Amino acid sequence: NQGGCDAATAAIALNTAQAFINLGLKDAGYTYVNIDDCWSTKSRDSSGNLVPDPNKFPQGMKSVADQIHSMGLKFGLYGDAGTMTCGGYPGSQGYEAQDAKSLASWGIDYWKHDNCYTPCNSGQQQTCSDPAGNTQTWYVTMRDALESSGRPIFYSLCNWGRDSVLTWGADVGNSWRMSVDNWGGWADVVRIASQAAPIASYSTPYGFNDLDMMIIGNGQLTAAEERTHFGIWAISKSPIIMGTDVTKLSTETLNLIKNSGLLAINQDSLGKAATTFRPSGAASPVSGQLYPYWAGPLSDGVVVGLVAPDGAQTLSVNFSDVPGLTSGTFSWTELYSGRTGSGTSVSASLGEHDIAVFKVVSSGSATSAPSTTMPPTSTDVPCGAQWSQCGGQGWTGTTCCQSGNTCKYSNDWYSQCL
Repeated sequence: NQGGCDAATAAIALNTAQAFINLGLKDAGYTYVNIDDCWSTKSRDSSGNLVPDPNKFPQGMKSVADQIHSMGLKFGLYGDAGTMTCGGYPGSQGYEAQDAKSLASWGIDYWKHDNCYTPCNSGQQQTCSDPAGNTQTWYVTMRDALESSGRPIFYSLCNWGRDSVLTWGADVGNSWRMSVDNWGGWADVVRIASQAAPIASYSTPYGFNDLDMMIIGNGQLTAAEERTHFGIWAISKSPIIMGTDVTKLSTETLNLIKNSGLLAINQDSLGKAATTFRPSGAASPVSGQLYPYWAGPLSDGVVVGLVAPDGAQTLSVNFSDVPGLTSGTFSWTELYSGRTGSGTSVSASLGEHDIAVFKVVSSGSATSAPSTTMPPTSTDVPCGAQWSQCGGQGWTGTTCCQSGNTCKYSNDWYSQCL
C-alpha cells in the first residue's frame, strides 16, 4: 500500500475517514478504513498484549475506532499468523485468543491476517510442509478466537493463495488472498487477473477470492490500465480495497473508483465472480496472459467484459456465445461510458490495455439458457467440499457431494452441495 509503515498512524486513519465523507466515497459504498502493518510497538507488554505505538496512536486504538465509527464507517487492522508480521512487529502465533479480545475491546471491525514467520514460511512465500499442520491450521485458530471475542470482525485471510486456501477459505474467513502481492504494475494486473479467471467458481455470496488491494492513482498505470484494473477486480467480486492516498486522487480517478454501475456489479447479491469464456472462432486462453473475453452471472442479468490486452483493437461478441445468454435480443449498458443499446451482439473499440464492461439484461425477446440441475453422481471422482459448487453452465468439476449433502440447483450458473 502507498505510504508503507508511515501510513500506519491515527492521523492518517482519521484523515482518510474524513476524506471518505468529503469525496463521496462513503456515499459510494466504501465502508472500511484499514491500517496495514507497523501500527504496534516492536514488543508486547508484560502481560503479553499487543500495544499500539504511542507515537502513532497517542490516544490509543479505541479512540481512533470510536471516532471512525462516529462517522458511520468501520475500522480495520492488520496482523499475522506467525511470530512476527512481515514488517517485523509482533505476530499472533500463540496469542490468538488474547489478541482477538484486544481487537474486540478496541472496536475493530476488520482483521487482515498475514502469513509471514509461521512454522511454515519463516518469512518466505512457500507451500507449507510442516508436520504440525499448514496455514489452514493457523488460520482456523484465529478464526475461532475471533468468533469467541464477542464482536463480529471481518476476517481477511492473507496466505497468498497457498495450501489450497480456495478449498477451505469460505469455511474459515470472509475473504482469502488468491495470489502473491499486487505491486502495482501492469504485469501484476495481468498476472492476478489471469489467475483469478479459472478460480471464479470459488467466490460465493459468503466468501470471496481477494485479488489484493488496488494500486490505482499511484502513477504506475495509464488511465486505460486503471479502468481494466478496477473493472476486472469489480466483476471478479474481489473486495474493493484501495492501497492509495485517497486525498491525492485526481477527479478522473475518483470518478473511476466511485463508478456506481461497477460497484453495483461487485456487490450484486448473487455473489458469483466473472470468468473468461471463449467465443466462436476466438483463440484459446493462454496461462499467464490476459484474455479478452469475460462474463459472469448477476441477479438480474449478465456482465460481459471486453479487454484489449495487446494493443488497440475492436472486439465483438455474439450474445449467443456468452454463458447464460442464448438467442434473441438483449439490452445492454456500457458501465464506463454510459453507452446503451440492444441487439444480438455487442462490440467495443478499445485502446491498448483498455476495457469495456457491459451489463446485459433481457429485452423481452431473448431466450434464457436452460435451467438444468447438475445431479450428484456415484462416480469415483473426489467429492466436493460441503459448500462447494457441483454444477452450472460451463462447470467441468465434480458433480459429487459429500455424504449427507445434495447437489441443489441455484441458478443457471451455479448448483451447490447443501
